Amino acid sequence: MTKIECILRPNKILEVKDALGNIGISGMTVTEAIGCGLQKGHLDVDNWNTEFNITLLPKTKIEIVVLDEMVDKVVDVIIKAARTGDIGDGKIFTYPVGNAIRIRTGETGETAL
Repeated sequence: MTKIECILRPNKILEVKDALGNIGISGMTVTEAIGCGLQKGHLDVDNWNTEFNITLLPKTKIEIVVLDEMVDKVVDVIIKAARTGDIGDGKIFTYPVGNAIRIRTGETGETAL
């Protein structure tokens, strides 16, 4: 099993969720986040026309655990749904998962997914 963690633009979450649903992925955790990367923030103007630098931007984090044979397909679907071609599209990380346990039933491993 592999955990896929993606940091995306908030406006892309529904596209990614729908694209993952189309390949049978329905279980995911979605978290609002703030962060910075190559974008390095942006300048903003307040009500008194004073400029200030916003260095942490809103992002959305999705976490999914899938069978190892699904990883490449899931990553490809996320990239296609989330890509705009501009800086700030996000990142995808993958991690091996040692075990999964469904609390309600006690099922473990792949059957717990």
